[in-house]
Amino acid sequence: MQEILFGYKVNPTTWAYLSSLLTIGIYFKFHRFWSVRNLDLLGLICYAPGLLLIYYGFTKQAPELIPAGYVWLFTLSGFFLIRMLLDPIMVRRPLLEPNLNVSGLTFTGVSLLVFLMANVIRNPSERLETLVARQDRPAQQSPGFTVFDQLAGFSSKAMVPADKAQPEKDAYRQHLIESAAAKTAAILAHLAIIVGIVLIGYRHFENLHTGVAVATLYLLCFYTSQMTGQVYHVVPAALLVCAVAAYRRPLPAGLLLGMAAGAVYYPLYLLPLWCGYYWRRGLVRFLLGVVLALAILIAALALHSPTWATFLADLRLMFGVRVPWDVEPTGFWQFHEHAFRTPVIAAFVALCGSLAIWPPHKNLGTLLSCSTAVMIAVQFWHFNLGGIYLAWYLPLLLLTIFRPNLEDRVALIAVIDFRRPRRRAMTTGK
Repeated sequence: MQEILFGYKVNPTTWAYLSSLLTIGIYFKFHRFWSVRNLDLLGLICYAPGLLLIYYGFTKQAPELIPAGYVWLFTLSGFFLIRMLLDPIMVRRPLLEPNLNVSGLTFTGVSLLVFLMANVIRNPSERLETLVARQDRPAQQSPGFTVFDQLAGFSSKAMVPADKAQPEKDAYRQHLIESAAAKTAAILAHLAIIVGIVLIGYRHFENLHTGVAVATLYLLCFYTSQMTGQVYHVVPAALLVCAVAAYRRPLPAGLLLGMAAGAVYYPLYLLPLWCGYYWRRGLVRFLLGVVLALAILIAALALHSPTWATFLADLRLMFGVRVPWDVEPTGFWQFHEHAFRTPVIAAFVALCGSLAIWPPHKNLGTLLSCSTAVMIAVQFWHFNLGGIYLAWYLPLLLLTIFRPNLEDRVALIAVIDFRRPRRRAMTTGK
């Protein structure tokens, strides 16, 4: 942005202060100081110090700050995990609208979106994203779709190489194509998240003001400004938000969730929860969508793999078929005993399985909060920079914080039954 706005430069610390003050000014309910909403907002703001500790651990050559940052993020993740698991019992949810009207929120959101997308294109060095890019690409390939993992690897590249020497013509053209594809995917994913959040607020919360407020807060969060261009972070989040937006139609919801699960593997653990929601209506259509999405990705993987052995290896990686504790981790588990990951993984699997039957009466609210809880819990055993993948659950977390009472959005009522119009046509003779 310095090429357009002369002298424009905002370092991470400055933006942490500015975004925190704007969040308090726009969303904090001063007349209800002790409300749960205010506690949630303070928790969101407190993510910034943990990310800054990691940032300055890299920039100031102070490695002792990095494990402290991960511990900070893990502590906050634990708080929000408990908060999400308790959310289904919080029935009384008064409407607490932001302190800014829809027009002001729209202007603020559009302005933030323009600046953040400019950061995606230029990829400035004064961001945490550029510092963790090398750590984010480990020697072991991340679980998920191989082609998507390769695309995510391009996101750390600038649109124009930083060195002054002109590379070879073909290499230069390939560099531009790869970086442009990654940047385009990141920008489209962010737009999908924004549109999906607004649609959820308008159609499912029946409050456009809430949808615009959540979308603006997502853009205002310190994490979003620091990790905007990371494809591996934002694309699964976009697919999950769109799946929630399409929850009334099980087939599209299954397709979107299956695409997310095929891309990064971890959303597969959402299947028990979502199957429990669609159990009384729409389960077959939902599972058909998931299977269809995975089949498409497997077919694409077969076309991409040069040999049968490569295809089988990529297929196992796509579904996470490997021993997790045999992988050399980065991030939190890099500084702690790896053996402690085993009980964490066991507790995570038990949590995901229990969500198939609890809560017994699932609605859209429990679908949101429990999906957020699962994606938060992933961070505790994720081998590569666990705790820093906030995008996988941040949009769902914000929607849960601002959601109204959704007890009537159960599958029997909310899910569209494709047989109903046909039955009406048969009874009316049309």
